[in-house]
Amino acid sequence: MDFLHTLVALIVTLGVLITFHEFGHFWVARRCGVKVLRFSVGFGKPLLRWHDRQGTEYVIAALPLGGYVKMLDEREGEVPPELLAQSFNRKPVGQRFAIVAAGPLANFLLAILAYWLLFVVGTQVPAPLVGQVQQSSAAAEAGLRAGDEILRVNGRDTPSWQAVGLGLLSNMGETTRITLDVRNRDELHERSLQLQVERFLSGQSEPDPLGSLGIQPWRPDIEPILGSIQTGGAADRAGLRPGDHILAVDSQPIAHWQALVDRLQASPGQQIELELERGSEYLRIPVTPGIRQLDDGREVGFIGAGVQMPEWPAELLREQRFGPLESIWRATEKTAEMSWLTVTSIGKMITGLISPTNLSGPITIARVASDSARSGWESFITFLAYVSISLAILNLLPIPVLDGGHLVFYAIEAIRGRPVSERTQEMATRVGLALLGTLMIMAFYFDILRL
Repeated sequence: MDFLHTLVALIVTLGVLITFHEFGHFWVARRCGVKVLRFSVGFGKPLLRWHDRQGTEYVIAALPLGGYVKMLDEREGEVPPELLAQSFNRKPVGQRFAIVAAGPLANFLLAILAYWLLFVVGTQVPAPLVGQVQQSSAAAEAGLRAGDEILRVNGRDTPSWQAVGLGLLSNMGETTRITLDVRNRDELHERSLQLQVERFLSGQSEPDPLGSLGIQPWRPDIEPILGSIQTGGAADRAGLRPGDHILAVDSQPIAHWQALVDRLQASPGQQIELELERGSEYLRIPVTPGIRQLDDGREVGFIGAGVQMPEWPAELLREQRFGPLESIWRATEKTAEMSWLTVTSIGKMITGLISPTNLSGPITIARVASDSARSGWESFITFLAYVSISLAILNLLPIPVLDGGHLVFYAIEAIRGRPVSERTQEMATRVGLALLGTLMIMAFYFDILRL
């Protein structure tokens, strides 16, 4: 059942992203008078197909890991004389550029639509209130204290911990000063703090910006009650369920969530026995925590389970809700912010400032899609927006076989007044395929390491 849930989440996520992307190509091609032969979502054997009145074949194929729009083109076969005017290769370079660019643009528009929906419907998020500050950490040395609410990171408003995290992540790999504007719950005035970091988060396979600075968010007292269960994780394999209330580990009483986390982390790869309440039942369930290696080389245990969060005090909740028109601007701004973060992260990965282990492939996408779907529609929509932005930027990379590579060829053609030679395009395509294949292998490899 969990595998089915993950599979459905992956298919829905990729289906929406691919459909929007390919529809961008399709819509602009039609507007430019290009005859579209096929619009396919997925590769491989067609599961469903139909035709419209203009002769376009629509296909839903078996392998939902991509899609394509096939247009009439003399380079791919003979074109009847009466249809030459509808051939893609006969169109002016500006129209060809627009058709190719429309795919990534559609993904950006999807992200804007997703964020717009979130802003219009509105969400309540916990205020970024500091719970504890680790001694001798960068945050402690800068003067951050328990009870401080982080108002801004480097001048950008931070109404939530997610906003704080994104603000900090923009400094990945850098040696710089991070400015935090804060206000303590017991004070009226704001304070501006300067946190000095050296190659911030560089080399971390799973970046933890808050932990790296010594910041622990404030949380209400959290009971050891399981919330989300990661598909295929140790908790899932042992038969644990959301709502299970952990009472003891190996007969040692567990009073709060952190005590459970500490006990699990201390038992990597070692079978332990959990005593728990499930409704009116009292159960003893053996579980063997998985092993996760930290960046400092230490191994800790984990079972792949989240916590069931308690109710937050109303005064510590921040509502993010805007009118339909204002939400358009805020959604566009959010999309631009996430796009810039993605672009700079790719650049830092190429230059070695951050670890390439941050690359993600379909396995990670499937797992995160499933987990976000379980966490609620807001989490899933947020995830969908981010992956849509990532897909747009990936396709705009100047790699032949991707949209960005074609756009480079068309830009050169527009400047020179003649297209790039077929031989040059063929050689570049081979290099592009090799590079893209390498990236895919790396993404799969790092996906497997995360399992």
